[in-house]
Amino acid sequence: MVDTLKLKEVLLDKGIAQKELAESIGMKPSTFHKKIEGEGASFTIGDIQRMVQVIPLTKDEAAAIFLTL
Repeated sequence: MVDTLKLKEVLLDKGIAQKELAESIGMKPSTFHKKIEGEGASFTIGDIQRMVQVIPLTKDEAAAIFLTL
């Protein structure tokens, strides 16, 4: 499960727009918005792998966002 609040915080801190991230991982911005707001399906493993490649994260940041229970 993705900690979407932390993900939003990191995107804001790093100056990355949700639309920009969505497009860079090959996702429609509207789909990304639904996923980050918990209104649709969850992020897939593939989504997470692509986000980790695009967002400059430390290992600790990535774990805090993407390895929550």
